[in-house]
This record gives sequence, C-alpha cells and structure tokens, in this order.
Amino acid sequence: MKTSDPAAAPQDALGMASGTPQQNSQKAEETPSFLDELLRDFPAPLGPESPLPWKVPGTMLSQEEVEGELAELAMGFLSSRSAPPPLAACLAHEAVSQLLQTDLSEFRKLPEQEEEEAPVTLLDAAGLARSLFDRLWEVCSQWQKQVPVAARVPQRQWLVSVHAIRNARRRMEDRHVCLPAFNLLFGLSDSVDRAYFAVFDGHGGVDAARYASVHVHAVAAHRPELPTDPAGALRAAFRCTDEMFLWKARRERLQSGTTGVCALVAGNTLHVAWLGDSQVVLVQQGQVVKLMEPHRPERQDEKDRIEALGGFVSHMDCWRVNGTLAVSRAIGDVFQKPYVSGEADTASRALTGSEDYLLLACDGFFDVVPHQEVAGLVQSHLVGQQGSGLRVAEELVAAARERGSHDNITVMVVFLREPRDLLEPETDAVPRS
Repeated sequence: MKTSDPAAAPQDALGMASGTPQQNSQKAEETPSFLDELLRDFPAPLGPESPLPWKVPGTMLSQEEVEGELAELAMGFLSSRSAPPPLAACLAHEAVSQLLQTDLSEFRKLPEQEEEEAPVTLLDAAGLARSLFDRLWEVCSQWQKQVPVAARVPQRQWLVSVHAIRNARRRMEDRHVCLPAFNLLFGLSDSVDRAYFAVFDGHGGVDAARYASVHVHAVAAHRPELPTDPAGALRAAFRCTDEMFLWKARRERLQSGTTGVCALVAGNTLHVAWLGDSQVVLVQQGQVVKLMEPHRPERQDEKDRIEALGGFVSHMDCWRVNGTLAVSRAIGDVFQKPYVSGEADTASRALTGSEDYLLLACDGFFDVVPHQEVAGLVQSHLVGQQGSGLRVAEELVAAARERGSHDNITVMVVFLREPRDLLEPETDAVPRS
C-alpha cells in the first residue's frame, strides 16, 4: 500500500505501483532475499526498551480502530523496506490477524478523568504497536523457511502514477491510498480480484484525511455486503469512518474534516464513492467519461438539504455552509454536523477492456483543470515520453500549478491498459478476463 507521507517529503511525494508479468516473476524471487535482509537487520524481537521502527498512531485506539491502524503500520514499514506488495500485504494480514486473535485486555486503558464514561474500549497504542512488531518478526521467521502459497501466487500488476505537493499552503493536508493487494491485506479468499485507490483532501488539519486514508478501506473490507453490493459497502464504510472519527474528534478535541474519493475495481466492475469535491474521472478510448457530481454547497439539492436541517448557504469569497466550510459533505467537521453530511454517493460501471485509465484528484487540481482537458494533457505526456506513464501525475500537478492553483494538489492516474497501447490506433477492445 502506498500512502502519502508528508513527514518524509513535506512538499512532494511520488509513488508508483507498477509491473509486468516478467517483473512479477522477479518479485516472487525477491521474497526470500527480502525476508533474509529484514531478519538480518532485526535478528530478534524487540526488547522492552528497544525503539519501535515506526511512529505510534497516538496514545489510545478504540477496538474498531485497531485493525486499520495496525495494518497501516505494518504495510508502511514493509513498503519502506521495498517489500514486494503481495508479500507485504500477506505478512501484514498474518501478523495483524494473529494479534487480534489474542486477548487484548492487557492493552486496555482507562478513559481520561474528565470523561464520565467511554462509549468504546480504549487500548494502549504503543503496547499494540510493540506487540505487532513481535508478531511480524515471528511471521517473517516462519516464512523464511517456507513462504505460503498465497504470498507467491502471481497478482495482476497495476501501473499507478501518483504525485502530491503542499504547494503554497503552510501544511500538506492531502492523503492518498494505492492498494492493489486489497484481498491479500484483508484475507479475502473469494474469486473476485479487488484493488482500491483513494484521495482524501483534508481541511482544518490533517487528522481527518489521515484517518480516512487508514480506515475507509479497512471498514469496507469487512462489510457483509462487499461481495454482493460493493458500492453499498463503500457507502457504509464512509459513514462508519465518519462516525468513528467524530467520536475521536470529540475525545481529542479535533476540528478537522476531509473530502474524499475512492475507486474499487472488483473483477470487471468499477465502483466509486465520494464525499465533497474530490473527484474521479474515467478516460475511455481517449474520451472523458463523467462518473460523478461533486458535493458543493451551491448545488440545489445540497442547499435544500442544509436549509431543511436549519442551516444556510451563503456566498462570501465562495459558497459556504453556515458561512464557514466550502464543502457540503465530508468526514469529520464535528461542529458542522449534520449540515456537512458524512453520507457518500456512489456509482458503478461495468469495465469492458476499452478503458484507458482513472484519474483521481483533489479540488486543487480540478478547480483549475476542466475534465475535458484531462485526456489531452495525458496523451501529450505519453507521446513525449514514448508511452511511459510513470511520471504523468507529476506533469498534471505541474499543469495545475501553472494555471494558478495555490492549494495542496494530489493527482493519481490508475492505468487500466498499458500506456503504450494508448498511442496506437484503436482496435476492437478485448474484454477483461
């Protein structure tokens, strides 16, 4: 899983998940050497006073937050060491699953004194993080002798170009997620291949965007409707994540919020979900296909909804909810609920094999680059790079800056076909297998 990391790169972050069948075979061969190297660097589990190899996510976690936060820790650590993505997902899943099957009562913490009661059980984040590393070390030791078949099965390779910049803002509040090994990370064993991609655009701080980038997909993976109604699972995941974050925000006095857009490719079907004005477009045979309508306060249906709840929409420098927020739906924004809704919209579309790519981006991009110009910008880049799409997101971000965007900008291009094929004359597309 690739996520933005402003601590490591406060202004720019470039990430790619790419490959070919030949590279996939090479990555399978890398598995034993990766485990050998990791165990050379960590020859034993951590001692009680040993520093952790990752940053602990706060001081306390609710029971509902544990799986998502621990999976994020494990995947971030393994990805930073260049683990093959399928192996990283399998290792993370096994370590987290083993820990969750133990008695977690030893990690229980009492609520802060000023809280009369805690509606959920709180667990010690540092203790869980230390225990997770020991579990991960044990799994690596076992797999060094024999890697399970699931971690060696060839996976579909995805080419994803991502670029994110702070731009003229004081803080980088965007986050993004690239998770091609969705099934492996959550132990889903049905016959439907799944890959998940998302962009979250925070405001008022980064907490909500970071939280959504960790939990939306984790919640969706365990929704009972995922196999039969993936769009419904995404909608429910946004709602549940919003509820989880609102409780955290009240406890920790957080005021941030985040818009977001995600795409789940499940077999031959694309499912998208969104809150606010982060957007996704599909390009098919060189033509932009509109998938969604962003949530903005000036939309008549949004304005009617807000006013029916007793709120108002007014125009200052732009249209705003109750004179403050320029978005009408978001995760978080605890003091603007229910006017700023946490209910996502969704859309689904069958994939035929003729689709070129998806582009997910925040408003820092789409406020200055119209949908209809996306295909031309990408095509121009591919022509100039002889069909290489690895750095196309970087060029799209640069185009947004040149057009006057001062906001954080995140752009993710998920290729659904080999980029070089987009330079060739169109032929009858072969349906995806």
